[in-house]
Amino acid sequence: MNSYVLAYVGGIVGAVLMDITETLAARAGLTSGVSVGLVGRWALGLLRGQWTHADIARSAAQPGEARMGWAFHFLIGGGGVALLYAVWLQAVGWTLPAHRLWGGVAFGVVTSLLPWLLLLPAFGWGWFGRRGPKGSNALLASPVSHLPYGLGVGAIMALGSVL
Repeated sequence: MNSYVLAYVGGIVGAVLMDITETLAARAGLTSGVSVGLVGRWALGLLRGQWTHADIARSAAQPGEARMGWAFHFLIGGGGVALLYAVWLQAVGWTLPAHRLWGGVAFGVVTSLLPWLLLLPAFGWGWFGRRGPKGSNALLASPVSHLPYGLGVGAIMALGSVL
């Protein structure tokens, strides 16, 4: 099967694993402060040309923001970002299943840079979410949730290479 298709499917699987991990982490008191509704609010703002917010939590709620948040999370954040892993695998020539699996885990941790340096500053919460909601810890929550994302991407890529 095509590596890009596998990566995209792996990204969606990884996004599900990320959601499960975020739910468990939140129950243990670890959260980034990001919700699917806020992601949708930001994505809807992007469609109107608004890239940043002073504090997205204080921006007006938008109709359909939760639906948009889920769509953005799975289609762009999950599947779309995973395409970068397929590009990287092709560039370095990794074809062994073990390389694809463990490389995926590393890729997942590296994707923590996306919320730290893009999403959270655009939310108005600063680099690494340092001005995020009280009680949030985006610096730790992001790699905790992105590691299983990478595991999902890597596992699907590894399985696809042996089938």
